Amino acid sequence: MEPNVEKGSLEELLVWQRAMDLVDAVYRHTARWPKEEVFGLTNQVRRASVSVSSNIAEEHGRKQAGDFVRFLSIAYGSLMEVKTQLLIGQRQSFSGKEATRALLAVLDEVARMLNGLRKAIQARKK
Repeated sequence: MEPNVEKGSLEELLVWQRAMDLVDAVYRHTARWPKEEVFGLTNQVRRASVSVSSNIAEEHGRKQAGDFVRFLSIAYGSLMEVKTQLLIGQRQSFSGKEATRALLAVLDEVARMLNGLRKAIQARKK
């Protein structure tokens, strides 16, 4: 399980660390996308990836378990946006299957961690 969510620093939170890794990977990946997509899909997928770690960080700072679960759900929704946008990029031939698959593996890891953390927090509240 994650470090003590209520008392640990944000940087200790493993799901936040992996979400930040995802942001880095998305930025590197989309740097090769067509320049005409900079204000379209590239911007959209980058913003969605940033939203994942940002929502984890925002609510972690509030230290309230009930709200934290809600923001983890919002982060998960942003994660699914990233997944969809990466698959659109692949379908539009902006990136290959293998590169997309590698990114989706990181994304899936973050998704599992978000779900696990959400369930752990909900179990503690009972």
